[in-house]
Amino acid sequence: RMKNLAKSFVYAFKGITYCLAHERNMRIHLCFTLFMFGFLTVHDFFEVTKTQFALLFAVCSSVLALECVNTAIEKSVDLSTKEINPVAAIAKDAAAGAVLIAAIGSVAVGLAILYQPDAFAKMAEYYKENIPVLIALIVSIAAAFVFVFAGPHGIKNFFKKNIK
Repeated sequence: RMKNLAKSFVYAFKGITYCLAHERNMRIHLCFTLFMFGFLTVHDFFEVTKTQFALLFAVCSSVLALECVNTAIEKSVDLSTKEINPVAAIAKDAAAGAVLIAAIGSVAVGLAILYQPDAFAKMAEYYKENIPVLIALIVSIAAAFVFVFAGPHGIKNFFKKNIK
C-alpha cells in the first residue's frame, strides 16, 4: 500500500514536470507565483494577513492545477482524434477558458489584496538604496523570462551547443 502511495506521488510529479517542460503558460503562472510569494515572504513591504496569504495561495495553486488539467484534456483529445473535429476543439477551448477564468480571478484577488501604494513606494526606496539586490532582482527576472520562453529544453539545447 505504501508503495502504491509513493508511486502515485511519483506519477503526479511527472505530470507537473511534464507541464513545466512543455507548457509555456504553466511556466508563466509559476514564475509570477514565485515572484509574488518571494516578495511576500522575504520582504515586509506589504501588509498581508494570514487569511489573505492563504487566499493568494489558494487562487495561485488553483491556476497551476487547472493548467495541469488543461494539458491533460488537450493531450487526451489529441490522442482520441487526429482530424480537426469541432467537438474536440470545444473541449480544448473550454479547458483553456477555465484556466483563463481562474487566472483573471487570481489577478483580481491579488490586486484587491496587494494594491498598497505605500508598499510599492517602500519597495522602490529599498531597491534604490540596495543596488546589488536590485541587480539580483533584474537578473532573476531575466532568468525567469528565459525559462518561460525557451523552456527547460531550449535552455538545455543552448548549453549543449555553446558550452563545451
